[in-house]
Amino acid sequence: MKYIYAMSDIHGCLDAFEHALSLVDLRGKNKLVLLGDYVHGPDSCGVLEKVIRLQKEYGAGKVIALAGNHEDMVCDGRWPLSEGEDENSGRRKEEEDIYIPWMRKLPRYYTEGNTIFVHAGIDEEAEDLWKWGTYHSMYTEKYPAQTGKFYGDMIIVAGHIGTAEISGNPGFHDIYYDGESHYYIDGSVLDSGVIPVLKIDIENDKYYRVTETGDWLILSYNEENY
Repeated sequence: MKYIYAMSDIHGCLDAFEHALSLVDLRGKNKLVLLGDYVHGPDSCGVLEKVIRLQKEYGAGKVIALAGNHEDMVCDGRWPLSEGEDENSGRRKEEEDIYIPWMRKLPRYYTEGNTIFVHAGIDEEAEDLWKWGTYHSMYTEKYPAQTGKFYGDMIIVAGHIGTAEISGNPGFHDIYYDGESHYYIDGSVLDSGVIPVLKIDIENDKYYRVTETGDWLILSYNEENY
């Protein structure tokens, strides 16, 4: 049996990230896919260091880290990695030397089976040609969230937009499934303190939310909140 775990939008919340990681089993052929936005929160460098250490321990093919729009903003110079510090400080220079080269190499998407993992989204109108039809920034900046049926039996797992916004429910910070082709997993950790964990049974195309009490098959938002 092989499982893929996914989480997104960590935003420097190292404690919440550590808790989410405690729910992940990386034994055997299992993998973890991180969908970006590691930075711009209470401990951006701590989160980046944790991701890099996980990749060194398990390999970058087992812990896959994707780019998010916040990594793009750091690499483009639009938003500093750590705020509130002197631009010329030694710490700032050290952070840039260590983390920005790593962020610049992050892939924009990852596929496993019939599932596409991406920070924000893809060009769904391109259907099976989405890899060629999706322009560079759409992978990390697509807005608003798209729902409904995608091409064939393909499934898209994304973060970027909080599930409270997608669901229209300000108190909802869990995994949002539209009942068709999309799972959104940004739980707005800076507000909720929670990083949802998605678990996928690749062989049987089953998608679960992982909690301290077990793994729960995900139904559509409308079914779960009827």
